[in-house]
Amino acid sequence: MSNKHLTTTTLGIQPDASRRRLLAASVALPVAATVFAGLKNARADSHGSEAQPNAIKNTFTMGDLEVSTLLAGTRTVEAPQSIFGMNVDEEEFQAVSEANFLPVDKAQFFFTPTVVRTGSEVVLFDTGLNAAGITAPLAAAGISPEQVTIVVLTHMHGDHIGGLTGEDGTPTFPNARYVAGQVEYDAWAKMDNDGFKAKVQPLAEKMEFIGDGDSVVSGISGMAATGHTPGHMMYMLESGGRQLALVADTANHYVWSLAYPEWEVKFDMDKAKAAATRKKVFDMLSADKIPFVGYHMPFPGMGYVETRGEGGYRYVPTSYQMML
Repeated sequence: MSNKHLTTTTLGIQPDASRRRLLAASVALPVAATVFAGLKNARADSHGSEAQPNAIKNTFTMGDLEVSTLLAGTRTVEAPQSIFGMNVDEEEFQAVSEANFLPVDKAQFFFTPTVVRTGSEVVLFDTGLNAAGITAPLAAAGISPEQVTIVVLTHMHGDHIGGLTGEDGTPTFPNARYVAGQVEYDAWAKMDNDGFKAKVQPLAEKMEFIGDGDSVVSGISGMAATGHTPGHMMYMLESGGRQLALVADTANHYVWSLAYPEWEVKFDMDKAKAAATRKKVFDMLSADKIPFVGYHMPFPGMGYVETRGEGGYRYVPTSYQMML
């Protein structure tokens, strides 16, 4: 497929003519929070280290949209093959890792929500591990929790819903409405999951439930990208003739998941479906040269993808493209 724009229909998605549009919310006063105070809490609660990150937000404009990727946490994880490439032998995993200059005994995880200013709305995609982790980079981007008008949940894993409320259960974003995929919400509502019960269900009355092809606001559309979870969704931003895909957890690592889409990932609930979704999504992004943000890509979490050999891909981090 080489059409100029990737649309919901290229993923086999039909818009829902009866979808409910989100109501506009008023924007609160400018941010007054102190960034460094939030960073201290984020390091202790999210980063798992006293080492301060070099950067916690990356902001650029795309047409009428201002987009910021936010580092809501990062941590080192041991024994990465217990998570990635579970269906390949140790020798293959080691050879691929060495070819990409990656150690095989540990990996660095990143948690990267995205916030979009549309002019009338402030739309946050996912909320990180906890409230402290998300409010610090938001402050660095010049946004207070009170200014967020819409919170979009790509799926219900704990590292995406953790920042919805504080430790005392108080909503982190008091003026926000919430958007979630209907399929995803319904699936988790049937599970006995403490995180979902504590973080998501109490906010259900403020939630807008959408499906494939539905719009969050003008220029932001949802797309089904299932497999990682039953109703996992990605989102396409479009403004000024440009596009940017927020692929969430379609791939969880730029080599061990994206480059080798058939490698099984521990966190994928339906591993075969997740692999098929990776190939479908990254084939399309590659064909149309559309940049994307991956929630777990190395911060700032944004790059391009190109095909590599038969059924594989190569991740190309952005440099200055979004500044032009």
